[in-house]
Amino acid sequence: MPGILLAVILSFAATFISDHHGGPTLLYALLFGMSLNSLIEGSPAKPGIEFTSKYVLRIGVALLGVRIGLDQISQLGLTSASILVIAVIITIISGVLLAKFFGFDKRFGLLTGGATAICGASAALAISAAMPASPTKERSTLFAVVAVTTLSTLAMILYPPLALWLGMTSTEAGFFIGGTIHDVAQVVGAGYSISPEAGDAATVAKLFRVALLIPITLFVTTIFKQTSSNKIKAYLPPLFLVGFVFFTSLRSIGVLPEIVITQLSELSRWCLITAIAAVGLKTSLRDVLQIGHQALILVVIETAVIAGLILGSVYLIH
Repeated sequence: MPGILLAVILSFAATFISDHHGGPTLLYALLFGMSLNSLIEGSPAKPGIEFTSKYVLRIGVALLGVRIGLDQISQLGLTSASILVIAVIITIISGVLLAKFFGFDKRFGLLTGGATAICGASAALAISAAMPASPTKERSTLFAVVAVTTLSTLAMILYPPLALWLGMTSTEAGFFIGGTIHDVAQVVGAGYSISPEAGDAATVAKLFRVALLIPITLFVTTIFKQTSSNKIKAYLPPLFLVGFVFFTSLRSIGVLPEIVITQLSELSRWCLITAIAAVGLKTSLRDVLQIGHQALILVVIETAVIAGLILGSVYLIH
C-alpha cells in the first residue's frame, strides 16, 4: 500500500502542475518519480511500486480501447488508412534497423519506433508491457517516454505553422498533424490551433494510429513468446490486449453511454499517470542518461521518417 499511495500522490501532483501551468502530465509524473528514486531503495514502498508499474499500467492500457470506435476509424477512408499503416510499419522497421546501426539491441529500436509511430508514451508503455523482463527494460521505457513526449511537444509548436507555410488545406494539415505527432493531447492541441476542420481530421487520423496499437502489440507479444516451452501460451495475447479489444468493441457497437466512455477514459489516464510515476520511482536519472545522445538521435530520425512519409503522401495523393 505505501508504494501505491506514493505513486498516486505523485500522479495528483503531476496533474495539478499540468492543469495550472501547462505541459505534459506524463512527463511531470515521470520526473517526479525519478527525483525520489534514491529514497525508496530498501523501503517498504518497493512492492507497491512494482505492483503499480506492472499491473496498474496494464489496466490503463486496456482501458485505452474505450477511446476508439470503428465509426471514427471509418471516417478516414481506405487511401488515408493505407498510408498511415504503411508509415507506421516503415517507421517501426526503421527504428529496429537504426538501433542496430547505433549500437542498441532490436528491442530498443522496436520500443522507440513503436512509440514514435503509434501514440507516443502510451504506445511505449503498452509495447514495454508486452516485452519480457530484462535488465535494461525500465530504463529504455523511461527514455522512450521522455524522448517522444519532448519531441511531441516541439512538434505541436512547429507543425501548425509549417503546414500553413506549405499551403496545406485544413484537411491536409489535420491529416499531417494526426499522422505524425506522437501523443494524442499534442495532436488535438496542434490540430485545433489551425481550425476546427483541421482538428477533426487530426483527431481521426491519430485515433486510427492508436488503433494500430492492437496488432502491433500482439505482434510484439508473439515474437517474444516464440521461445516459450508452452506453445499454446506463446500465441495467447496478454490480458491487457484482450481488454483493449474488448473495450474498443463495446465502444464500437454503441452499448456504452457517453458518460461511461468519459469516465473510463479518465480512469485510463489516471492509471497511466500513476504507473509512469511508479516506473520513474524505480529508475535513476543516472541510468537514463547512460543511454547516451545516440539514442536521442535515433528517436529524432524516427520522427523525421514518419513526418517525411506523411508529408510526401499529402502532396502525392491528398
